[in-house]
Amino acid sequence: MYDTSRPGCGRGRPSPLSPRVVAGDAALLRLAVPALGALVAEPLFLLADSAVVAALGTLPLAGLGVAGALLSAAVSLFVFLAYGTTAAVARSIGAGDRRGALSLGVDGIWLALGLGALVAVPGVLLAPEAVAALGSSPAAAPHAVTYLRWSLPGLPAMLVVLAATGVLRGLQDTRTPLLVAAAGAVLNAVANVVLVHGAGLGIAGSAIGTAGTQLLMAAVLAAVVARAVRREGAPVRPHPLGVLRSARSGVPLLVRTLALRVALLVTTYVAAAQGDSALAAHQVAMTVWTTAALALDALAIAAQALVGHALGAGDTAGVRWTVQRTVAWGVLTGAVLGAALAAGRHPLAAAFGESAAVRADLAAAVLVLALTLPLAGAVFVLDGVLIGAGDGRYLAATGVLVLLAYLPAAAAVLVLAPAGRTGLQWLWAVFAGGYTAARLVPLALRARGGAWLVTGA
Repeated sequence: MYDTSRPGCGRGRPSPLSPRVVAGDAALLRLAVPALGALVAEPLFLLADSAVVAALGTLPLAGLGVAGALLSAAVSLFVFLAYGTTAAVARSIGAGDRRGALSLGVDGIWLALGLGALVAVPGVLLAPEAVAALGSSPAAAPHAVTYLRWSLPGLPAMLVVLAATGVLRGLQDTRTPLLVAAAGAVLNAVANVVLVHGAGLGIAGSAIGTAGTQLLMAAVLAAVVARAVRREGAPVRPHPLGVLRSARSGVPLLVRTLALRVALLVTTYVAAAQGDSALAAHQVAMTVWTTAALALDALAIAAQALVGHALGAGDTAGVRWTVQRTVAWGVLTGAVLGAALAAGRHPLAAAFGESAAVRADLAAAVLVLALTLPLAGAVFVLDGVLIGAGDGRYLAATGVLVLLAYLPAAAAVLVLAPAGRTGLQWLWAVFAGGYTAARLVPLALRARGGAWLVTGA
């Protein structure tokens, strides 16, 4: 990280082209750009599965949609394995304890393996019930159950990939996860074609190909971490207290993620009440929002690593400077993405909208989300800053409070807003504008204070 600890740092407002600012931006982008590539590679797995399975017919594709939603939800709940590990490892590295940092990383990987097995085994047994709970049609349900049962054995590997990626990010290595994710995306696409159509395994072949690819990715990333562990003389066996400590520290981030997921589900529920065309437009708009969020999340990941490292080193001035620069980059990135989406909302709607009603609804929703992306940029970055500082309890508590404030607003749209385009616009104004602003307030207040600036390992 660039040096901001020398006397005079933080006084005044240095030129955007000063060596300190240029070095800081270079450090930020060196972590954020590869992280963005790895984040983009992850959705390509399900996209490749969808493209290959689509040739089998509508019912297998519908089944894949249900099973994919269940798997995505399961993996997203455990994203703390990456975020929490990044913060813990980066802090220990900043404190000069590389061996201790890698020990924390090993405990996180073992925790991921255990959680994956804990979810996968009952998941295989309860796959029909899970598919039915998501509202799958009787015709598509068998395909969903098949995909789920063949893919769940790869869930432990998926979580190991998260944890190992978190270790490498904490070591400020975002390039290795990018290379592994890119290679995995290519291998998964090839394996799907070969197994689904070449071997004639149908939708089961798609699940087997994806699970096998995840196993290989987990093996490669774990081997990279293991090599660093052996080099430092750290233990590779799980330490029970260390694994327990990793699990306990992950609970607040799990609560935070659950609050976000509930908000997303409630938003989709309200959109469904606006009618079929509004719901179709909402689904595409939500996909656009999620895609834009990847770029903002990459900056948040860089903030996690840089802030954790600086706090471990006791460099509070460096932390403050990192917050300023990453927030500036987040707002700028959100503004650029928002401007592009606002300008291209009508061609985008024409590409994804089958009817005039869907196109009109989609263009209206995209305009609202485009206007709120600079706000989202600040939220994502500050969220990453506090994760990097290990401030999970505050994020969990405020996440629940913000959700409780959002629920009445979403209910008001459900009750008061007219169905159709106007209702969808109000919904996106409440979600992308109101909910995001409500998240920003406690994040900004916390960042301005000093309670989260706990230094040392």
